[in-house]
Amino acid sequence: MRVLEEVHRCDGYPVNWPDQPDRWLSQASLLGAWVAELGGRLVGHVSLSRGGEGDLAPGLWSERNGASKDLTAVVSRLFVAPQTRGHGIGALLVGQAVEEALRRGLHPVLDVVASDTAAAALYERLGWELLATVEQQWSPSQMVTVHCYAAAS
Repeated sequence: MRVLEEVHRCDGYPVNWPDQPDRWLSQASLLGAWVAELGGRLVGHVSLSRGGEGDLAPGLWSERNGASKDLTAVVSRLFVAPQTRGHGIGALLVGQAVEEALRRGLHPVLDVVASDTAAAALYERLGWELLATVEQQWSPSQMVTVHCYAAAS
């Protein structure tokens, strides 16, 4: 939770701080989660899950490929401690989640808020395809612009 709090303070991720951060990290549809350590210290996290109600990328990928969205897995909850960035930790974590999705016969997809330009740049460097940019209503008073990506085929 300490690293997540640090990332939230520094970058505003997650956009809305969860009431129960531990439950936010271990959502019910979880297929797997991985952490990264550097020098014996936890410095990053990523998870892989089934698509949920708020996930847009599975449906977009499904429509584009004429396949069931059940054939997707959502890469999410990616964060790396600010002071350890630049070591390729984010790319390694994403790679681990992608590897697990493919092992399960699922296509990796994800949604990222448009304001998180560093994350979007990472996904694009890794060859992810931008499916769409959409407006998503997160609450009655909060409209958020979201980029939806799919891993390269």
